[in-house]
Amino acid sequence: MLLLFDLSGGSSNRGLEVFKVNRQATKISIIAIVEDDDPLRDALESILRAAGFSVDKFPSAEAFLESPDRQRTSCLVLDVRLPGISGIELQQRLRDANFAVPIIFVTAQGDASVRDLVMGAGAAGFLTKPVRSETLLASIRAAIGRAAPVDRKSTR
Repeated sequence: MLLLFDLSGGSSNRGLEVFKVNRQATKISIIAIVEDDDPLRDALESILRAAGFSVDKFPSAEAFLESPDRQRTSCLVLDVRLPGISGIELQQRLRDANFAVPIIFVTAQGDASVRDLVMGAGAAGFLTKPVRSETLLASIRAAIGRAAPVDRKSTR
């Protein structure tokens, strides 16, 4: 997409400036991260911001549920094991409330039964820690684009 701007202020000596804009960059996606590990939560935020996403981050499922900004969420990156409400329970609560947001689980617990449970409940992805940046970003983009669910183990 090309945007033309008249930066001359009405005078004819500057003319029109042409800016190229990536269509995907014009659509802002807000990714919510629910992760109790502070350094990991911060690292995930850095990866997502560097990729052009806006990020809201939460240390617990309760904090996410209490946030008035949760309605803006385009995709939820969620740990399975959290203190208090678990990631699996949060997924169920969101489903029960008809809060349709793609969820990508990122967990150290790569248990097949857990993977089957969350994917069967509609998760958009299930990734094991450590997660490669490229894998996480591809999973989020697929989830936002409503592509097929991503279910893979990844290593750093």
